[in-house]
Amino acid sequence: MNRHRTTEAEEADEVDEVDEVAEGKAHRRRTVPALLLAAGLALTSGLAACGEAAEVRDPQTRTARDSRTVGLLLPDSTNRFAEFDRPLIERRVAELCAECNVEFASAQADVATQQRQLDAMITKGVRVIILDAVDSKSLSSSVDRARRAGIEVIAYDRLVEGPVSAYVSFDGERVGRLQGEALLRALGDEARDGQIVMMNGAATDPNSAWFKEGALAALEGKVTIGKAYDTAEWRPVNAHVNMAGAIASLGADEIDGVYSANDGLAAGIISALKAAKIHPLPPVTGQDAELAGIQRIVAGDQYMTVYKPFRLEANAAAEMAVALVRGGTPYGIATGTVDSPTTPDIPSVLLTPIAVTADTIEETVVKDGVYTVDQICTPRYADACERAGLTPPSPAP
Repeated sequence: MNRHRTTEAEEADEVDEVDEVAEGKAHRRRTVPALLLAAGLALTSGLAACGEAAEVRDPQTRTARDSRTVGLLLPDSTNRFAEFDRPLIERRVAELCAECNVEFASAQADVATQQRQLDAMITKGVRVIILDAVDSKSLSSSVDRARRAGIEVIAYDRLVEGPVSAYVSFDGERVGRLQGEALLRALGDEARDGQIVMMNGAATDPNSAWFKEGALAALEGKVTIGKAYDTAEWRPVNAHVNMAGAIASLGADEIDGVYSANDGLAAGIISALKAAKIHPLPPVTGQDAELAGIQRIVAGDQYMTVYKPFRLEANAAAEMAVALVRGGTPYGIATGTVDSPTTPDIPSVLLTPIAVTADTIEETVVKDGVYTVDQICTPRYADACERAGLTPPSPAP
């Protein structure tokens, strides 16, 4: 597909987006590769593993001193975790267990910080820890110390290694497949002779491999992958640099689409495409349904994202935590099991992600209350929202 270059005037509104990329805000997506799950909440086992099987210890063996405290350790304070996961988990725990309290800490994307936070919670003697690990391998020894102290660990969103008691996340292979299939639909008949760039997440994040596996299952043999990158630390600024390199290598007129593993990377990719004055923009995928990503979709800069209903994930984790606090097991909540590289048969819930395009914003993220039309349709996007049929509800008479 041939593309022409934009004028300087057409880039006047893009300064904020480029600045956002330059800040290098990281947003990670997390999971360990596992064999595919059936639709809905069905699960199956994953990679072959060795080590101690997942177990729920007899309540009489617990040494945790504060038997009603749930530790919540999240990897960073990005919009998703601050606005959704944390408050949703805290609210659900409170609804289910009035005598329980949640102790929260954010690692600010730093592995060493999260190790100290986890060790501090072990020392305090919390009963259960819900852990979304910054790095799935580096925290394995801390998870093992928690187990030896009688503290159950629920792996949240990313399957940390070590003897965890339960796991809650979304089907990562399905995420990648949704992205790949959407990109092919956007390319249409051009896919056969077309060429794309593949911008995967961090090579150190096992979740990236799961997304990549699903995407390749959809893309391979149907479109040429001209360049593929693993994006260090999931940073948008690194995606920008990688995309600029792909443009220089392949040519501005030879890129028909871009597989982007999440919305943060899409921001960096799109800023690089605009800096190269490529117009119209090729279709770019995403993930996480970030507000900025939804707005780019409305504006036509990004083709799609993957929405993961965080309430379902948060509720499942909270329900498992309360069950464990009360001396029960997660098996009544789990819908199957998965394996990690260290622990087989972990009781798990894997949820189904949802593809979102401009045509489905209202029936997904707006309908579910993730964002209001007013939040999406700020003055900068008012005209685009009108074209997309997104209008605020009429005031009550």
